[in-house]
Amino acid sequence: MPVSLLHTPEGVRDIYDGECARKLAVQEKISRVFHLYGYEDIETPTFEYFDIFNKERGSVTSWEMFKFFDRDNNTLVLRPDMTPAIARCVGKYFSEETMPVRLCYRERTFINNSSYQGRLKEITQTGVELIGDDGSGADGEVIAMVIQALKAAGLKEFQVELGQVDFFLGLAEEAGMEEETRETLRELIENKNYFGVEELIAGRDMAKELAELFLKLPELFGNLKDLGRVKAMVHNKRSLAAIERLEKVQSILEAYGLADYVSYDLGMLSKYQYYTGIIFKAYTYGTGEYIVTGGRYDKLLVQFGKDVPAVGFAIVIDQLMLAMARQEIQVETEPLDTMVLYENEARDRAIRTADGLRSQGKRAILIRRSSKTSLKEYQAYAERRGAGRVIWIKPDGEEPVLFGDCESQS
Repeated sequence: MPVSLLHTPEGVRDIYDGECARKLAVQEKISRVFHLYGYEDIETPTFEYFDIFNKERGSVTSWEMFKFFDRDNNTLVLRPDMTPAIARCVGKYFSEETMPVRLCYRERTFINNSSYQGRLKEITQTGVELIGDDGSGADGEVIAMVIQALKAAGLKEFQVELGQVDFFLGLAEEAGMEEETRETLRELIENKNYFGVEELIAGRDMAKELAELFLKLPELFGNLKDLGRVKAMVHNKRSLAAIERLEKVQSILEAYGLADYVSYDLGMLSKYQYYTGIIFKAYTYGTGEYIVTGGRYDKLLVQFGKDVPAVGFAIVIDQLMLAMARQEIQVETEPLDTMVLYENEARDRAIRTADGLRSQGKRAILIRRSSKTSLKEYQAYAERRGAGRVIWIKPDGEEPVLFGDCESQS
């Protein structure tokens, strides 16, 4: 067999043994939090039509997608982002629903990153979408869920940073910026490029106080009370309303008792153009990437025929697991209770023994004993598989023996 057949393509990886068990256990704990809040599961196709995620939808760029064609020559893509996919589902299946829709998911997304970036191209995400509620209470609910989900997973030290897209857009409107300049400035601010922002602002005619605000944007982060002084410098309604919205969310998180996990960044922006209001990311140490991203997208669903507001988030499970491993956070998984080792003549008796254990909710595997393999080798195998005990089933008429009683036998 060629060695190349044993390798995976760049950007994807196998997950097996204890790592896979821990990942599934963490996902179950997070899903439990979602279900406690009344969110219902949804699954979307792994691939969809290209137009669901095109640039006009505000999703990732075309060159970041894995594209292919069906027999009718339609362009299809592996989904790069869950939010447009769920927006399509809501437009199709919940078009007549007038009350809020709460959905949660566990899916994989695919982004064709450049090879030199060293990032995974297939990642596991779990998250929620709250459709049909434009209130600050909805913003507070999903952020509270982020915090409680990360705590349920076992993470202890993390921070959720909140921003507001409308704060920047209000300043850009006040400055009379055209879309191309605004987009360039957005990228500079998002990357904390102080010199780039200064150079772009220097070439434009605007009020001194407004120019100072743009220059301060990359450093406007911290406690919301510390950012309160910014309100005195703002003179447009859109930016003021953005700050006031953050203040409302702060009070809601205080009611949840979770405000200490949150900080604020008025310079936070996102590459996803569909975000319209509050946006947020969660970070922890042990990984250079964010572990959660989310925000409000009030104008996306109208593109799928349902004009309703929405807010949601995605937890990047791969980054979360990496951080937890580096922080040496233990994840409890369901252990393999028993390995039932049997002689061929005792097969039926062994099956009954294993099924009896399973009926009690205990995990058990059946192994037929080979004369070529010693009991010590079976014991070592059981330890590798995590079995707490081994029962050796001998031919009918003989008592079963715990493996520990036979270690000296061959």
